Amino acid sequence: MFSFWKRCGIAGISVACLMPFVAAQTPPVVPDDVKFEAGIEYANPDDQHLMLNIARPKTGDGPFPAIVCIHGGGFRAGKREGYDGLIIRLAQKGFVAMTVSYRLAPKYQFPAAVHDTKAAVRWARANAAKYQIDPARIGTTGGSAGGHLAQFLALTAGVAEFEGTGGNAKESSAVACVVNVYGPSDFTKSYGKSVDAAEVLPLFLGGNLETHRKQHLKASPLYWVTPNAAPTLCIHGTEDKYVAHEQAVWLVDKLKASGADAELLTLEGAGHGFKGKDAETSDAALFAYFAKMLKK
Repeated sequence: MFSFWKRCGIAGISVACLMPFVAAQTPPVVPDDVKFEAGIEYANPDDQHLMLNIARPKTGDGPFPAIVCIHGGGFRAGKREGYDGLIIRLAQKGFVAMTVSYRLAPKYQFPAAVHDTKAAVRWARANAAKYQIDPARIGTTGGSAGGHLAQFLALTAGVAEFEGTGGNAKESSAVACVVNVYGPSDFTKSYGKSVDAAEVLPLFLGGNLETHRKQHLKASPLYWVTPNAAPTLCIHGTEDKYVAHEQAVWLVDKLKASGADAELLTLEGAGHGFKGKDAETSDAALFAYFAKMLKK
Protein backbone atom coordinates (compact mmCIF):
# COMPACT_ATOMS: atom_id res chain seq x y z
CA MET A 1 0.00 0.00 0.00
CA PHE A 2 2.65 2.51 0.94
CA SER A 3 6.01 1.15 -0.23
CA PHE A 4 6.05 2.93 -3.60
CA TRP A 5 8.59 5.25 -1.89
CA LYS A 6 11.17 2.58 -2.66
CA ARG A 7 10.93 3.29 -6.36
CA CYS A 8 12.82 5.80 -8.47
CA GLY A 9 12.70 9.52 -7.55
CA ILE A 10 10.76 12.02 -9.62
CA ALA A 11 10.69 15.76 -8.94
CA GLY A 12 7.40 17.41 -8.03
CA ILE A 13 5.20 18.05 -5.05
CA SER A 14 2.79 15.18 -5.53
CA VAL A 15 5.50 12.58 -5.98
CA ALA A 16 7.37 14.04 -3.01
CA CYS A 17 4.39 13.07 -0.88
CA LEU A 18 5.58 9.52 -1.19
CA MET A 19 9.30 9.77 -1.76
CA PRO A 20 10.53 12.23 0.82
CA PHE A 21 14.07 11.05 1.31
CA VAL A 22 14.95 11.34 -2.38
CA ALA A 23 14.68 15.14 -2.35
CA ALA A 24 16.51 15.30 0.98
CA GLN A 25 19.91 14.62 -0.59
CA THR A 26 20.51 18.30 -1.39
CA PRO A 27 19.41 21.44 0.48
CA PRO A 28 16.44 23.26 -1.04
CA VAL A 29 16.90 26.35 -3.18
CA VAL A 30 15.32 29.15 -1.17
CA PRO A 31 14.07 32.13 -3.22
CA ASP A 32 14.63 35.69 -2.08
CA ASP A 33 11.01 36.17 -1.03
CA VAL A 34 10.98 33.27 1.49
CA LYS A 35 12.38 32.78 4.99
CA PHE A 36 13.37 29.15 5.56
CA GLU A 37 14.47 27.52 8.82
CA ALA A 38 15.35 23.85 9.29
CA GLY A 39 15.72 21.58 12.30
CA ILE A 40 13.41 23.23 14.80
CA GLU A 41 12.44 20.87 17.64
CA TYR A 42 8.68 20.84 18.21
CA ALA A 43 8.33 17.87 20.60
CA ASN A 44 10.51 15.31 22.37
CA PRO A 45 8.52 12.13 23.11
CA ASP A 46 10.65 9.23 24.31
CA ASP A 47 13.77 11.37 23.79
CA GLN A 48 13.23 11.40 20.00
CA HIS A 49 13.72 15.17 19.44
CA LEU A 50 11.15 15.58 16.67
CA MET A 51 12.00 18.35 14.22
CA LEU A 52 10.27 20.47 11.64
CA ASN A 53 11.35 22.75 8.79
CA ILE A 54 9.39 25.96 8.27
CA ALA A 55 9.02 28.45 5.41
CA ARG A 56 7.19 31.78 5.47
CA PRO A 57 6.84 34.92 3.39
CA LYS A 58 9.73 37.35 3.80
CA THR A 59 7.48 40.39 3.37
CA GLY A 60 4.15 41.23 4.98
CA ASP A 61 3.16 41.52 8.59
CA GLY A 62 0.76 38.61 8.75
CA PRO A 63 -0.62 36.82 10.52
CA PHE A 64 -0.63 34.30 7.70
CA PRO A 65 -2.57 31.05 7.32
CA ALA A 66 -0.43 27.98 8.00
CA ILE A 67 -0.11 24.47 6.54
CA VAL A 68 1.30 21.42 8.34
CA CYS A 69 2.74 18.99 5.75
CA ILE A 70 3.16 15.30 6.64
CA HIS A 71 5.43 13.04 4.59
CA GLY A 72 4.61 9.54 3.42
CA GLY A 73 6.67 6.35 3.59
CA GLY A 74 4.41 3.58 4.82
CA PHE A 75 4.51 4.81 8.43
CA ARG A 76 7.99 3.28 8.62
CA ALA A 77 10.19 5.48 6.43
CA GLY A 78 10.49 8.89 4.84
CA LYS A 79 11.88 12.26 5.92
CA ARG A 80 10.35 15.67 6.37
CA GLU A 81 12.84 17.18 3.90
CA GLY A 82 10.86 15.68 1.04
CA TYR A 83 8.33 18.46 1.50
CA ASP A 84 10.87 21.32 1.59
CA GLY A 85 9.96 22.23 -1.98
CA LEU A 86 6.27 22.26 -1.17
CA ILE A 87 6.57 24.45 1.90
CA ILE A 88 8.70 26.94 -0.03
CA ARG A 89 6.09 27.16 -2.77
CA LEU A 90 3.37 27.58 -0.17
CA ALA A 91 5.35 30.39 1.46
CA GLN A 92 5.55 32.11 -1.91
CA LYS A 93 1.76 31.95 -2.04
CA GLY A 94 1.33 33.63 1.34
CA PHE A 95 1.30 30.71 3.78
CA VAL A 96 3.51 29.76 6.69
CA ALA A 97 4.22 26.11 5.93
CA MET A 98 6.05 23.46 7.89
CA THR A 99 7.10 19.89 7.16
CA VAL A 100 7.34 17.64 10.20
CA SER A 101 9.10 14.46 11.27
CA TYR A 102 7.22 11.89 13.34
CA ARG A 103 7.99 8.58 15.03
CA LEU A 104 8.05 5.62 12.67
CA ALA A 105 6.99 1.96 12.82
CA PRO A 106 7.75 -0.72 13.73
CA LYS A 107 9.42 0.72 16.83
CA TYR A 108 6.60 3.21 17.25
CA GLN A 109 3.20 1.88 16.29
CA PHE A 110 -0.18 3.58 16.05
CA PRO A 111 -1.08 6.03 17.54
CA ALA A 112 2.43 7.46 18.10
CA ALA A 113 2.49 9.18 14.70
CA VAL A 114 -0.94 10.67 15.37
CA HIS A 115 0.26 11.99 18.72
CA ASP A 116 3.25 13.59 17.00
CA THR A 117 1.37 15.34 14.21
CA LYS A 118 -1.13 16.71 16.71
CA ALA A 119 1.79 17.99 18.77
CA ALA A 120 3.06 19.77 15.65
CA VAL A 121 -0.25 21.60 15.24
CA ARG A 122 -0.22 22.59 18.90
CA TRP A 123 3.36 23.84 18.50
CA ALA A 124 2.26 26.00 15.58
CA ARG A 125 -0.40 27.64 17.73
CA ALA A 126 1.93 28.08 20.69
CA ASN A 127 4.46 29.80 18.42
CA ALA A 128 1.96 31.72 16.31
CA ALA A 129 3.24 35.17 17.26
CA LYS A 130 6.89 34.32 16.56
CA TYR A 131 6.20 32.86 13.12
CA GLN A 132 3.35 35.19 12.06
CA ILE A 133 0.76 32.40 12.07
CA ASP A 134 -2.97 32.95 12.36
CA PRO A 135 -3.94 30.17 14.83
CA ALA A 136 -7.50 30.12 13.49
CA ARG A 137 -6.32 29.29 9.96
CA ILE A 138 -4.19 26.15 10.10
CA GLY A 139 -4.63 23.46 7.45
CA THR A 140 -2.82 20.21 6.77
CA THR A 141 -1.82 17.97 3.89
CA GLY A 142 0.09 14.77 3.24
CA GLY A 143 0.47 11.94 0.76
CA SER A 144 -0.18 8.23 1.29
CA ALA A 145 0.69 7.53 4.95
CA GLY A 146 0.97 11.29 5.38
CA GLY A 147 -2.49 11.69 3.87
CA HIS A 148 -3.83 9.27 6.46
CA LEU A 149 -2.25 11.25 9.30
CA ALA A 150 -3.46 14.57 7.88
CA GLN A 151 -6.97 13.17 7.62
CA PHE A 152 -6.78 11.98 11.22
CA LEU A 153 -6.05 15.57 12.27
CA ALA A 154 -9.15 16.68 10.39
CA LEU A 155 -11.40 14.11 12.03
CA THR A 156 -10.31 13.73 15.66
CA ALA A 157 -10.09 17.22 17.13
CA GLY A 158 -10.80 16.97 20.82
CA VAL A 159 -10.40 13.18 21.04
CA ALA A 160 -8.24 12.94 24.16
CA GLU A 161 -6.66 9.54 23.48
CA PHE A 162 -5.01 10.87 20.32
CA GLU A 163 -3.46 14.01 21.80
CA GLY A 164 -0.41 12.38 23.36
CA THR A 165 2.03 14.22 25.61
CA GLY A 166 4.03 16.14 23.05
CA GLY A 167 3.81 19.51 24.73
CA ASN A 168 1.72 22.68 24.53
CA ALA A 169 -1.23 20.83 26.04
CA LYS A 170 -3.28 24.00 26.43
CA GLU A 171 -3.35 24.51 22.66
CA SER A 172 -5.82 22.89 20.26
CA SER A 173 -4.71 20.35 17.65
CA ALA A 174 -7.73 21.07 15.42
CA VAL A 175 -7.18 22.00 11.79
CA ALA A 176 -9.38 24.12 9.55
CA CYS A 177 -9.12 21.92 6.44
CA VAL A 178 -7.18 19.07 4.85
CA VAL A 179 -5.92 18.02 1.43
CA ASN A 180 -5.52 14.25 1.53
CA VAL A 181 -3.43 12.91 -1.36
CA TYR A 182 -4.10 9.18 -1.85
CA GLY A 183 -4.25 8.42 1.86
CA PRO A 184 -6.05 5.26 3.04
CA SER A 185 -9.35 5.52 4.91
CA ASP A 186 -10.25 1.92 5.87
CA PHE A 187 -7.48 -0.49 6.81
CA THR A 188 -9.96 -3.34 7.30
CA LYS A 189 -10.52 -3.38 3.53
CA SER A 190 -6.93 -2.83 2.42
CA TYR A 191 -5.83 -6.46 2.33
CA GLY A 192 -6.23 -7.93 -1.14
CA LYS A 193 -6.73 -4.47 -2.65
CA SER A 194 -3.16 -3.26 -2.10
CA VAL A 195 0.12 -4.76 -3.24
CA ASP A 196 1.79 -4.33 0.14
CA ALA A 197 -0.87 -3.95 2.85
CA ALA A 198 0.00 -7.37 4.26
CA GLU A 199 3.60 -6.21 4.69
CA VAL A 200 3.01 -2.66 5.92
CA LEU A 201 -0.05 -2.71 8.15
CA PRO A 202 1.11 -5.32 10.71
CA LEU A 203 4.21 -3.18 11.35
CA PHE A 204 2.09 -0.10 12.01
CA LEU A 205 -0.76 -1.78 13.88
CA GLY A 206 1.01 -4.58 15.76
CA GLY A 207 -0.51 -7.46 13.80
CA ASN A 208 -2.70 -8.37 10.85
CA LEU A 209 -6.46 -7.97 10.50
CA GLU A 210 -7.16 -11.39 12.00
CA THR A 211 -5.23 -10.76 15.21
CA HIS A 212 -5.56 -6.97 15.56
CA ARG A 213 -8.90 -6.05 14.00
CA LYS A 214 -9.69 -3.50 16.72
CA GLN A 215 -6.51 -1.58 15.93
CA HIS A 216 -7.32 -1.63 12.22
CA LEU A 217 -10.71 -0.12 12.96
CA LYS A 218 -9.40 2.47 15.40
CA ALA A 219 -6.67 3.57 13.02
CA SER A 220 -9.01 3.98 10.04
CA PRO A 221 -10.15 7.57 9.40
CA LEU A 222 -13.44 6.32 7.93
CA TYR A 223 -14.67 5.33 11.39
CA TRP A 224 -13.99 8.76 12.89
CA VAL A 225 -16.20 10.74 10.52
CA THR A 226 -18.62 13.13 12.24
CA PRO A 227 -20.48 16.27 11.12
CA ASN A 228 -17.68 18.24 12.82
CA ALA A 229 -15.00 16.98 10.42
CA ALA A 230 -12.83 19.68 8.90
CA PRO A 231 -13.46 20.46 5.21
CA THR A 232 -11.70 17.84 3.11
CA LEU A 233 -10.31 17.55 -0.40
CA CYS A 234 -9.22 14.06 -1.42
CA ILE A 235 -7.03 13.63 -4.52
CA HIS A 236 -6.70 10.08 -5.79
CA GLY A 237 -5.88 8.19 -9.00
CA THR A 238 -8.02 5.41 -10.41
CA GLU A 239 -5.04 3.11 -11.05
CA ASP A 240 -3.50 3.30 -7.57
CA LYS A 241 -2.18 -0.18 -6.69
CA TYR A 242 -1.10 0.77 -3.17
CA VAL A 243 -4.15 2.63 -1.88
CA ALA A 244 -7.25 1.79 -3.92
CA HIS A 245 -9.24 4.72 -5.33
CA GLU A 246 -12.35 3.39 -3.60
CA GLN A 247 -10.79 4.33 -0.25
CA ALA A 248 -11.19 8.02 -1.16
CA VAL A 249 -14.71 7.44 -2.49
CA TRP A 250 -15.83 5.82 0.76
CA LEU A 251 -14.38 8.65 2.84
CA VAL A 252 -15.84 11.49 0.79
CA ASP A 253 -19.24 9.81 0.56
CA LYS A 254 -19.38 9.31 4.33
CA LEU A 255 -18.25 12.87 5.02
CA LYS A 256 -20.95 14.23 2.73
CA ALA A 257 -23.57 11.96 4.29
CA SER A 258 -22.64 13.32 7.72
CA GLY A 259 -23.10 16.89 6.54
CA ALA A 260 -19.39 17.72 6.42
CA ASP A 261 -17.78 19.59 3.52
CA ALA A 262 -15.92 17.16 1.26
CA GLU A 263 -14.67 16.99 -2.32
CA LEU A 264 -12.99 14.29 -4.40
CA LEU A 265 -10.66 15.01 -7.29
CA THR A 266 -10.28 11.80 -9.28
CA LEU A 267 -7.36 11.54 -11.68
CA GLU A 268 -8.24 8.97 -14.33
CA GLY A 269 -5.44 6.50 -14.99
CA ALA A 270 -3.14 7.92 -12.32
CA GLY A 271 -1.25 5.61 -9.99
CA HIS A 272 0.37 6.06 -6.58
CA GLY A 273 2.78 8.95 -6.96
CA PHE A 274 1.56 11.44 -9.54
CA LYS A 275 3.71 12.35 -12.54
CA GLY A 276 3.59 14.92 -15.31
CA LYS A 277 0.15 16.36 -15.97
CA ASP A 278 -1.35 14.47 -13.03
CA ALA A 279 1.17 16.05 -10.65
CA GLU A 280 0.44 19.49 -12.10
CA THR A 281 -3.31 18.99 -11.72
CA SER A 282 -2.94 17.76 -8.15
CA ASP A 283 -0.65 20.60 -7.16
CA ALA A 284 -2.94 23.23 -8.66
CA ALA A 285 -5.92 21.77 -6.83
CA LEU A 286 -4.02 21.72 -3.53
CA PHE A 287 -2.99 25.38 -3.80
CA ALA A 288 -6.46 26.47 -4.90
CA TYR A 289 -8.18 24.60 -2.08
CA PHE A 290 -5.99 26.07 0.64
CA ALA A 291 -6.44 29.56 -0.85
CA LYS A 292 -10.21 29.11 -0.85
CA MET A 293 -10.40 27.72 2.66
CA LEU A 294 -7.73 29.69 4.50
CA LYS A 295 -7.20 33.05 2.78
CA LYS A 296 -9.25 35.95 4.13
